[in-house]
Amino acid sequence: MIIPRIIENDLKNLLEQGSGTNKVIIIYGARQVGKTTLVKQLAQNLSKRSEYFNCDYLDIQSLFSWENAGNLSNVVRNLDVVILDEAQRIRNIGLVLKILHDEFPHLQVIATGSSSFELSNQVNEPLTGRKRVYKLYPLTFEELNRNGTFVESKRNLNRVLRFGLYPSVILNDDKQAQENLNEITSSYLFKDILEFQYLKKPEILLGLLKLLAFQVSNEVSYTELAVKLQVDQTVVQRYVQLLEDNFVIFRLPALKRNLRNEIGKSRKIYFWDLGIRNAIIQRLHTLDTRDDTGALWENFCIAERLKFLNYHHLQVSSYFWRTYSQREIDYIEEAGGKYNAFEFKWQPGKKTSVPHEYAAGYPDSAYKTITPDNFADRLFVKAYGGDR
Repeated sequence: MIIPRIIENDLKNLLEQGSGTNKVIIIYGARQVGKTTLVKQLAQNLSKRSEYFNCDYLDIQSLFSWENAGNLSNVVRNLDVVILDEAQRIRNIGLVLKILHDEFPHLQVIATGSSSFELSNQVNEPLTGRKRVYKLYPLTFEELNRNGTFVESKRNLNRVLRFGLYPSVILNDDKQAQENLNEITSSYLFKDILEFQYLKKPEILLGLLKLLAFQVSNEVSYTELAVKLQVDQTVVQRYVQLLEDNFVIFRLPALKRNLRNEIGKSRKIYFWDLGIRNAIIQRLHTLDTRDDTGALWENFCIAERLKFLNYHHLQVSSYFWRTYSQREIDYIEEAGGKYNAFEFKWQPGKKTSVPHEYAAGYPDSAYKTITPDNFADRLFVKAYGGDR
């Protein structure tokens, strides 16, 4: 089963535009999120002549190697689009992409990479002004439920909070989903970090992930993590950065603008995929037996919102908000000096209201409570206003 991705139409329209648009397209994303399926679908649906190359194969690496750059014209002369999947496997890939861009102006190149930090380190300088960067995440809830009814969406929501949104996981039954998720977590997820960063103690990475998994929706202290892992705080910071660069986690900073009582130097850390989070700590059981459903819901909503913003090219700054007196808001966006506040409630109960300290400090901010009954209408919107 192939699910169309939100960015597929954007990429197809860009590729079909014709001459003058031949910037190298870089698609970053974790392993198994669907990059290969996406680019193969593009190749099949384009009216232009295209060819897909899997750079995991040694002969393909040799074909596009820096040493073979003088013979590239023999490879691409009859093509309009070249797709290099897992392009970080090619040595000096940035310089190779630069040659393809500069020497063959008719050619459109797409390069995918599982490891953003490895590929970006190679391409940033050579491709300055020559690239467009896209990110592909696990499926969005919108993509999964594009044609589903409200009842089907609610059923899927419970599974998503348990198993996440990796295609090979959520599109299978529960037993196969769990098996595939455990395989992704053990075999694929950290392969790039371990391979490219030469970590001497990978057990620290797993220990850190377990600690972060238990702290979802709570503020994270690097100092406390370092003490528990018995390492220096700089090691924790480096590993967090590696995990973020590899699309496993993301950080949300605290908002501090107007109020003396606001927490400023702090952060929360969430997982891009809840299945990965749950598999790391082996908590894949049903929601009615868990005590962390509220944290799962908060993580889900924020990750889905960030994916939505990214795919629709909406530029905002994202935060959480808390005061020293423990007044807090789960998620806040700021764009052009305007603020939008979101509170996430799995079981909302009584109606929530904006904290008076926040209302006084940010008087023009919109404020919305997001629940399983209304999130599809309130979370996936471009322009956001609302009642207080």
